[in-house]
Amino acid sequence: MTNAAATAGLGRDSIVGVVGAGAMGAGIAQVAAAAGHRVLMFDALEGAAARGRARIRAGLEGLVGRGRLAREDADSLLERIVVAETLEALSGAALVIEAIVEALEIKRDLIGRLEAIVTPAAILATNTSSISVTAIARGAQRPERIVGMHFFNPAPIMKLVEIVSGVATAPVIAERVFATAEAWGKVAVHARSTPGFIVNRVARAYYAEPLRLYEEQVATPTTIDALMTEGAGFRMGPFALMDLIGHDVNYAVSTSIFDAYYQEPRFRPSVAQRELVDAGRLGQKSGRGVYDYAEGAAGEAPSTEPVCADAALIDEFALGGDRLVDGVRIALTDGRTAGKAALGGTPTIFHDLSAAEGATRLGFAASPDVPRSVIDRFVATLAAQGRMATRLPDWPGLVAMRTVAMLANEGFEAVLQGVATEDGVDSAMRFGVNYPRGPIDWARHIGLPHVLGVIDNLHDQIRDPRYRASLGLRMAASATLQDLQA
Repeated sequence: MTNAAATAGLGRDSIVGVVGAGAMGAGIAQVAAAAGHRVLMFDALEGAAARGRARIRAGLEGLVGRGRLAREDADSLLERIVVAETLEALSGAALVIEAIVEALEIKRDLIGRLEAIVTPAAILATNTSSISVTAIARGAQRPERIVGMHFFNPAPIMKLVEIVSGVATAPVIAERVFATAEAWGKVAVHARSTPGFIVNRVARAYYAEPLRLYEEQVATPTTIDALMTEGAGFRMGPFALMDLIGHDVNYAVSTSIFDAYYQEPRFRPSVAQRELVDAGRLGQKSGRGVYDYAEGAAGEAPSTEPVCADAALIDEFALGGDRLVDGVRIALTDGRTAGKAALGGTPTIFHDLSAAEGATRLGFAASPDVPRSVIDRFVATLAAQGRMATRLPDWPGLVAMRTVAMLANEGFEAVLQGVATEDGVDSAMRFGVNYPRGPIDWARHIGLPHVLGVIDNLHDQIRDPRYRASLGLRMAASATLQDLQA
C-alpha cells in the first residue's frame, strides 16, 4: 500500500464490516452508512444484529420526525446497513471494526477468526476503550494492519475518534484510518496505545481533584459542580458527570488506569467514590449517586456569598493580574493559600480560574487579615459584572484552577511520552468530552509559568507526589520564559 493510497482513506465503494450490534456497534454502523458505505453488521447473539438495525431505524425515524433528516436520506442510509448472518459474510469488507465485549482473549479470538476470512489488504480495527491495541494484535498473522478506532458514545453524535497505534501497527494503516474517520465527519486524533489512550487518561484529573476537594471538605459537590460549570465553563460538573457515567464504571476505569501505570499517584482512585460504589449509589441508573434522583427530591443550592447593597464598587475591576484595593492584594490563585501569600505583609484575596466569557460564578478565598469591607466590595463588584461569588476555605489552588492545572499537567505528560501531540490532546478533550477549551491551550492562555507555579505550590503545600509537575510542562514553561526575556 502506497502512502498516497493510505492517506486517501476508504472510498465510498468500500464495504465496512461491524462486529457487535449493541449501542456502540450500531452507532458505528450508522456513521459508516451515513458516509455512503455499504455496511455489514454481525453479532454472534442470534437476532442481535436485526435488533441493532431496528434501533438505527427508530433513531432515524426520530430525526425525520424532527425535520433533521430527509425521508429519502434516512431510507437510503438504512438500506446500506445489511444484517450479516455469519462472520464469513464479512469476507469482502475493506475495513472491519469490532465493538464487542471488553475482554482481551475474546477480542484476540475474533481477530484470529477475521484474519482467516478477510482479504490480506483488509484493515482490522478495534473500538476498545481500555485494552491495549498492542495486546489485542499479539499473535495475529498480520499485526501491522490492526489499529484502534475508538469512537465515543453515542457514535453518530460524538465527534471524536481516537486512532490508536499499537507497537506493530503500520503508520500507513493508521493514516488511512485517520483519513477515513475524517471523511466520515469525525475529528480524528492519533494516539499511541498506552493505558487510557488520551481522553480516559487526561480526564482522570477532572474527577480526581473534585473528589479530593470533597474528601477534604472544601466544598459540597453542588458547589464544586457550580464552580466548574458556571465559573470555568464546563458543560457538566464532575459530580453530575460521574452520576451520569455511573460511579461503578468511573471507579473501575480509574482503578484500571492506576494499576496499569503501576500505582502512579496522579491516578489514585478515590475512597469517597469507592464508598458510593459499595453503597450501591451508582448515579442516575440506580436512582441515587452523589445526587438523589428520586421524584421530588430537593436539590441543594451552591454556596453563594451575600451581596452587600451599600458596598462601594471597585473601579475598572477586571480579573487577571494583581490589583491592590484598600491595601488588599486581589489576584488569580497561584496554588498557595491566601494566608501563605499574605505572610509577606499584604492581606490577600485569591480568586479562582474563570471562563473568559459567560462566567456567572467565581470562587475566592481570603487571608485572615482581609477586612470584611474589602470582601464586601469584591463581592458587590462581581455581582455588578453578573457573577455570583462563592467563598471557599483558604485552600491550595481553590477548585477550578487546581483541576484545570492538573488536566494540563497530564496533557503535557502525555505529549512528553509521545502518546499524542499538543493539538491531539486538546482536540481529544474538546471533542471527546466537550471541554470548553483544550487543557494545553488553556494553560498557554493562562501562562505556562503561572500554571507550573500552581502545580509546584500545590506540591510544596500538600506534599503528595500526585502534584509533581510534568517535565513536559516544566520545559514548556521554561521555553516561554526564555521567549519573554529574548
